[in-house]
Amino acid sequence: MRFQRVGAYARVSTSDQSTENQLIDLRRYAEQRGWTIPREYVDHGVSGGKESRPALDELMKDARRRKFDIVLVVKFDRFARSARHLLNALDEFRSLGIDFCSLHDAVDTTTPYGKAMFTIAGAMAELERELIRQRVKNGVQKARERGRQLGRPRIKVDLERVQLLVKEGRSCNYIGKVLGISRMTVAKVLAENPRQKMPENSL
Repeated sequence: MRFQRVGAYARVSTSDQSTENQLIDLRRYAEQRGWTIPREYVDHGVSGGKESRPALDELMKDARRRKFDIVLVVKFDRFARSARHLLNALDEFRSLGIDFCSLHDAVDTTTPYGKAMFTIAGAMAELERELIRQRVKNGVQKARERGRQLGRPRIKVDLERVQLLVKEGRSCNYIGKVLGISRMTVAKVLAENPRQKMPENSL
């Protein structure tokens, strides 16, 4: 078996609690398995309801940099804020070739049986993404049926003023500054109204 590096993660919800017991269990388990822990990621006084946490964010960054081979936690609820969060994380770890082990939940993807979790997580994460895409698609369709304009609202531009400034030989950059719009917006307005010649010094 190749040398296994572990990213150990621990969390407590309040600042007066300690993560020491979690870390002791993680260190002991890693030692029993012959794994090494190059870094421990610890969030103190951070609610599990937050998907973004300082130490957890660092762990995910290091996972993407392949700085360890296994993520080790005491329980799921120390790591993930919801089933969705857990499934998405497991799916990402699977794509990165990183295993996940939770001591008290009896989940260890380094084992053949545990790898089934990755298959389930990947399928569930894809199902959720497809449901979200379908909801968005249905929402857009309903909005169009109601005649609602989608996307950014169009910027109202005084076309007559633009045309007047163009006749004076003003550049798109100058016109944009005068009207409080971008040079590209001025150029677009002129392109949509080809009767008015674009100023030679359009910059």
